[in-house]
Amino acid sequence: MKFLPFKLCILICLLTQFAYSQSTISGTFTMLANQQIRLEGFNGFNTYMIDRTQTDNNGNFTLQYAPNDYGMGYLIAEDEKPFILIISGENIQVKGKMPAMTESIEILKGKENQQFGQYASEQPRREQALSAWAYLEKIYSMDSLFAVHKTPKNAIKQEAQRIHNEDKAFLASLDPESYVSWFLPVRKMVSSVSAVAQYRTEEIPATIEAFRNMDYTNTKLYKSSFLLDAIESHFWLIENSGRTLDSAYIEMNISIDRMVENLLADEQKLNEITNHLFKFLESRSLFEASEHLALKLLNETACTLNNDLAAQLESYRAMKIGNTAPEFAFGNNFLAPAYKEVKPKKLSDINSKYTLIIFGASWCPKCNEELSKMVELYPDWKNQGVEVVFISLDEEQKAFENFAKPFPFISMCDYQKWDSPVVKDYFVFATPTMYLLDDKREILLRPNSVAQMDSWVDWYLIH
Repeated sequence: MKFLPFKLCILICLLTQFAYSQSTISGTFTMLANQQIRLEGFNGFNTYMIDRTQTDNNGNFTLQYAPNDYGMGYLIAEDEKPFILIISGENIQVKGKMPAMTESIEILKGKENQQFGQYASEQPRREQALSAWAYLEKIYSMDSLFAVHKTPKNAIKQEAQRIHNEDKAFLASLDPESYVSWFLPVRKMVSSVSAVAQYRTEEIPATIEAFRNMDYTNTKLYKSSFLLDAIESHFWLIENSGRTLDSAYIEMNISIDRMVENLLADEQKLNEITNHLFKFLESRSLFEASEHLALKLLNETACTLNNDLAAQLESYRAMKIGNTAPEFAFGNNFLAPAYKEVKPKKLSDINSKYTLIIFGASWCPKCNEELSKMVELYPDWKNQGVEVVFISLDEEQKAFENFAKPFPFISMCDYQKWDSPVVKDYFVFATPTMYLLDDKREILLRPNSVAQMDSWVDWYLIH
C-alpha cells in the first residue's frame, strides 16, 4: 500500500477539520416550498452572506455557518422579511410557516435560541407592566386623592420589584460564557429606551451611564445586529431626557468623549462608528454635539482618520458656527433675476441681513427636491431679510443654466465641480450643503434641510 503524499494528508486533515467545525441550521418552513432561503450575519452596520440554499417540496432546508460567524444572524426568504437567530456554534433546528411569521416558528433544537425566544416573548410584556406600575406609583405618590392610601402604593412597589427580580433571575440563570447571556441584557437596555424616557424617568441617569460604559470595540456588539440602535438610542435618550438643550449638549459631549476614548484601541471601528454618529447628530440638527465630535477627533493625536472622514470633520473646524465665511466673487457665470439694475460682484455686495448659501447641482436628486421647496419659500424669506445664493457644481454651462434659470435668487457656477475654489474654501464634500450667514458673513447655522431653514425663519424672524 502506498502512503499518501504528506501535503495531501495535511490538506485532507484541514478540510476534514473545517467540515466538522461547521454548524448547521435546519428545519421546515411549510409555506416556502422550492424557494430560496439564506443566512446572513452582522458586521458592524452591515450584513454579509453566510450561506444560501433552496427548500425542497416540503419546505425543508439546511444551512451552514462557521465559528467566525459567531453572533446574530438573519434567516431571510424571498420576501426579504427576516427571522433573527443566535449563531454561536450550536446546531439549530426550526419549524414554522415562514421567517416573516415569527409567531409560527418553534425552536426545536438550540438551547441559546430557545432561551432567546423565551426572553424575547416575555421581556416586552414585563416592560409594559413596569411602565404601567411606574405610572400608577406616581399617581399614588403625587395625587392627594390617592396618596393617603398606603396599601395600594406598597402593593405597586412590591409587584414592580417582583417583576424586576423575575427578570434578573432569568438572566442570572444563563450560562455566563454563552452569547445569549451577553446579548439579552444589552438588547433589553436598547429596546427599553423609549419606555424609560416616557414612563420611568428615574432610570434615565443609570441608562445613560450604562451606554457610556459600553465597549464599542467588543466584537460581540459588532456582530449583534444592534450596533446602530445602541449608538442612536444613547443620544436619543439624552436629547429626550427632559433637559434643556444646553444641558443636553453637555451630556452628549461627555458621552462623545467616553466613546472616542474607548474606540482609540481600534481605528477601523473608530472611523466607522464616529462617522455614523456624526451623520446621526447632523440629521437631528444637534450641531453643537456634531461639532464637538469633529473637533475631538481632529485634535486626537492617538488616532488616524480615513481621508473621507477627516475631510468631512475638517469642515467643522474651518466652518463652525461663529466663524467668518470666506469672501468670493460671482464672476461672469451667474444669474441674478432679483437684481435688474446693479448686480452684486461679490458676496459682500449683497445688502441683506442674512444670506443662505446652498451648494448643489442639477445631477443631485436631493438638490432638485430642496431647491424646488426653496423657490416656493423664497418670497417669504426675502421679505424677512434673507437672500439666497445657489452655487452649482455642474460642469456644463447648458446643464447649469437649464437648471438654475427658474430660480428667483442668485445662482453661480464656474464648471469646476469639486475643484471649484469656492467649493474648497467652504469645505463642501456633499450636496446639498447650506450655510446661513449674517450681514458680516458670520456663520449662524448649518441647516441640513430647507425645512430646518424655514423653521429658523419662522422662529427667529417672524415670531
